[in-house]
Amino acid sequence: MNPKLKIAALPALILALSSGAHAAGSHGGGHHGGNVTGEPGNAGNVSRTVEVTMRDNYYEPESIHVQPGETIRFKVTNEGGLVHEFNIGTADMHEAHQEEMQMMVEHGVLKGDHIDHDMMNMDMGNGHSMKHDDPNSVLMEPGESREIIWKFTNATDLEFACNVPGHYQAGMYGDIKIDSTVAAKDGAEGESDSESVQ
Repeated sequence: MNPKLKIAALPALILALSSGAHAAGSHGGGHHGGNVTGEPGNAGNVSRTVEVTMRDNYYEPESIHVQPGETIRFKVTNEGGLVHEFNIGTADMHEAHQEEMQMMVEHGVLKGDHIDHDMMNMDMGNGHSMKHDDPNSVLMEPGESREIIWKFTNATDLEFACNVPGHYQAGMYGDIKIDSTVAAKDGAEGESDSESVQ
């Protein structure tokens, strides 16, 4: 193919690929799954805090127990040497999101140990971007800490996972067990003892 034609076709190809990703759910506010996984929680309703540490390619703790209707503050820290994600969803949601994350690598947004924030905010057409700003997910560079406050509204099979290409397949996921008979545990601390992570 003519090199000039390749360059001219590139914007259309990028737009076509990004449109397909947005049909599965967009980083601009569409892959959090609504009522299937729960909903963003209110800080005033937090019953406990669960500290989650991300390493290269696993989490501590490996599973989390919650009660239906419980609102949890997750304090997530990336102690690995790579970019990692903490994302609450179903196995199917993670599979779809992995395709979006692959596009972030292909477009130069994810670069192993850092995130190109300028590329992440770039308009991919029709007002879509590769922002990673859904309330059930945080994407972090090494050394970063963030919070998610999440209310678990349904008893459904959930996972927390890193969908950076290859990480889920390497075992970087864990189960969220929703059961009203299970006592809350998982490295949780009472809300009165916790500090906010910015």
